[in-house]
Amino acid sequence: MLEELVGSTWHRFITKRADTLFPDEIVYLDEVRHTAGIFFRALGGEGGLRVENATDSDVYAKRTLLQRIAGVGDKTQYAWRDEETLRLPESIALFPARQLNLDLYLWLTALSVVKVEQGDWITRNQYRTARTLELWPGLKPKYSMLVAAHLAQRPKPGQLSEGEAQQELAIRSALLDTSAQTRLQYAKRPPQPVVLWLHPSPPAVEFNSTKPIQDPDLTDSTQTKKQTANQKRKKAHRTDMPQGNDGLMSFRLESLWSWGEYSKVDRTSTDDDDDDAMQTADDMDNITVAQDSEATASKIKLDLDLPASQYDDIVLGEGIPVDEWDYKTQLLQKKHCRIIEMTARDIEAIDLPKKLQSQARQIRRQFEILRPQRHWLNRQTEGTELDLDSYIHFLSDRKKGHVNSDIPVYRNLRKQYRDLSCLLLADLSLSTDAHVNNTSRVIDVIRDAVFLLSEALSVTGDRFALHGFSSRNRNHVRFYTIKGFEDNYTNDIRGHINAMRPGYYTRMGAAIRHASHLLEQEATSQKLLLIITDGKPNDLDKYEGRYGIEDTRQAILEAEKKGLQPFCVTIDEKAEDYLPYLFGKNAYVVIKNAAELPIKLPLLYLRLTR
Repeated sequence: MLEELVGSTWHRFITKRADTLFPDEIVYLDEVRHTAGIFFRALGGEGGLRVENATDSDVYAKRTLLQRIAGVGDKTQYAWRDEETLRLPESIALFPARQLNLDLYLWLTALSVVKVEQGDWITRNQYRTARTLELWPGLKPKYSMLVAAHLAQRPKPGQLSEGEAQQELAIRSALLDTSAQTRLQYAKRPPQPVVLWLHPSPPAVEFNSTKPIQDPDLTDSTQTKKQTANQKRKKAHRTDMPQGNDGLMSFRLESLWSWGEYSKVDRTSTDDDDDDAMQTADDMDNITVAQDSEATASKIKLDLDLPASQYDDIVLGEGIPVDEWDYKTQLLQKKHCRIIEMTARDIEAIDLPKKLQSQARQIRRQFEILRPQRHWLNRQTEGTELDLDSYIHFLSDRKKGHVNSDIPVYRNLRKQYRDLSCLLLADLSLSTDAHVNNTSRVIDVIRDAVFLLSEALSVTGDRFALHGFSSRNRNHVRFYTIKGFEDNYTNDIRGHINAMRPGYYTRMGAAIRHASHLLEQEATSQKLLLIITDGKPNDLDKYEGRYGIEDTRQAILEAEKKGLQPFCVTIDEKAEDYLPYLFGKNAYVVIKNAAELPIKLPLLYLRLTR
């Protein structure tokens, strides 16, 4: 115990003395992530990029004696960006003023907007800096204060060797004058990191043509259970899976005269449920990933195995070709996806579930105000009865000698209808199999919400259709018809709603395009495309990340051009990161408590269409 006490005390003391940060003034990325995203897009940055934590980078510059003893100062986090993400440091505590640390986040965000492909590290960042200050001169005061604060912390050239001093002078000159011609001289050690610049050599994004390392057969809930959330990003590289036949074996010579038994056991990889894999990964600076040819036993999941045709849902046709947007080429790929129209097998007509009947009665009473009603229309040229007020005015005018035979003196009884069509599109991906509480899954609350909304719309008389979707790849986007516009809401339709179940993945763009085509055929003046989902777009074949986001956004823009009104209802807690880019500021709602979806969905519809 005494040794541990002395060791921990020494560690805290030497680390505190060696640390050059200001922990009391620290700013975390989570505090400014939303602001940085808005700022990046406001300056002209690509809207589809996500703001994520940067990875640790090695620092080989000269360290002080205290830093070497404490083992600090050998890592830093640079800002950089790739095709899908803007990566910023996990936290910044470099300056003694919190406002300066916050301004550094905004400066790095602005610097990331400017693209440059050629030149060395200094030249690229000089160009970015000059261009940023030229485009947004309001940043000049902040940049000047950041440069002054950073130069005060950099090593003095007089305290460095000749080569390192020349490097430091070049960096100082580039920071103060973005037009100065500078280049780095060779030195024994590289210079200290420049926190006002982007990464000198950002990690290359590797695209592997093989199957994903992450097992697609695991549900989101299983993935969450297996992997504790860890927001800190790690450096990584790919390698081939070890075969287990290489290595070094050591032995003592006297063992030649002993007897032993040999068992062929491959221990190149382990699968121990008792291992804290997340803790092990957290302790590693660099993680190597390899793809094994065999599945790990604990990850076997049969839910995604394709059922035999006699058990699968019923396919209604050969498939409908649908376009898909490729944001890299900025082209719409014609007939790139295929919609497979399906209906559930073995449907049984049912009454409304008893647990929903009380709520349904309340909702129907609320929606009765929208029921088509008969109204008298006065001052008509033709009608079933006289409009007494108009007729009295007519008699008065005639008595005064002002006779006009065109005065409308009739009234007519007419029934007014709401000129509205709504198509509800439900996400039936495998992630909806996750539980929201001890009694219900996501698919259960979506099913209940569809029940209650249908009960409400059956009262109003609004034209509505119900569809669901999931996908397995671009050639297999399953599109379920639960209720068409021409179908009456009956116990058979309730049976189709009750048959809703989790499917595969979420190729949302293709489903929205097909749903838009169906809704476009309606003759009503208002056309609402209501989308219910629990996560962002994803699928097996390159539909992850920005590709799926951009395709979905393009599908929504196409729907709006057709005169449709897309609106998204989601229970995804992270939806604020991507839904504003997809649907706009006022065309989505995030329901924090998923269990409240059945009650809130009809009320939301009432607000959208009243």
